[in-house]
Amino acid sequence: MGRSRYRIHEEHNPYFITSSVINQIALFKNPKLVKIILDGLIFLQEERNIELNAYVVMENHIHIIAKGTNLGEHIRNFKSFSAHQIIKALKKKKDHLSLNKLKQAKKSHKIESEHQVWEESYHPKQLFTYKMVAQKMDYIHFNPVKRGYVDEPSHWRYSSARNYDGRAGLIPITMFSG
Repeated sequence: MGRSRYRIHEEHNPYFITSSVINQIALFKNPKLVKIILDGLIFLQEERNIELNAYVVMENHIHIIAKGTNLGEHIRNFKSFSAHQIIKALKKKKDHLSLNKLKQAKKSHKIESEHQVWEESYHPKQLFTYKMVAQKMDYIHFNPVKRGYVDEPSHWRYSSARNYDGRAGLIPITMFSG
């Protein structure tokens, strides 16, 4: 199958997007690296007019539900910018173990950088109905529960479940109302 299957075609519908760290390396156990991701999601909302309806940051991947003009381009830029910031933070911390893992995992055709943070694609899935959005939102919010990290979705600090539970989330979102 060609890559066109994973393109964003209709910008008026929300998309479920997953981005995984290369080789499932658990970079996001580090709160400073999670902050880079959260700051990037805020930037997408404030500067690129992306409507972020839900998110979760796990130890080695993120899930979001979002929509907006040029969403695919903005997600690619988000991944590129966050990768540079993550590498910069790891170098500053002198985290040679993580840097070596990212260096060894780098695909051979990636000649513009020494390291690779993200898997190449982000596999957007268009959500056509309220039911589809609700299903993916539950999937996102229950991800930490299924992993056994927390008992309730809103107990995971790196998730929009807090926003939907009426509590202050770490970042603002646009509540999905159907």
